[in-house]
Amino acid sequence: MSNSKSTSVDRANAAELRKDAPNPVWFKPLMFGFMLLGLIWIVLYYVTSGGAELPIPQLGQANIFVGFGLVLVGFMMTPWWK
Repeated sequence: MSNSKSTSVDRANAAELRKDAPNPVWFKPLMFGFMLLGLIWIVLYYVTSGGAELPIPQLGQANIFVGFGLVLVGFMMTPWWK
């Protein structure tokens, strides 16, 4: 019985340490990368809308949703940025 108590205490301590730990090195570049990629996606769609309609011509105006989705993923990562 005491073994399960020590296990729960160890888990609580580990969770507390994880909460205060800094982010991994890749976290910030990934977060800003999503935001920047989404912005570039939207700008590229608007700049090429007269002809080639890049980045994905088959999506048409749905390219805007893809771009905003990428930006949204980046913004959803911001609460965990330390």
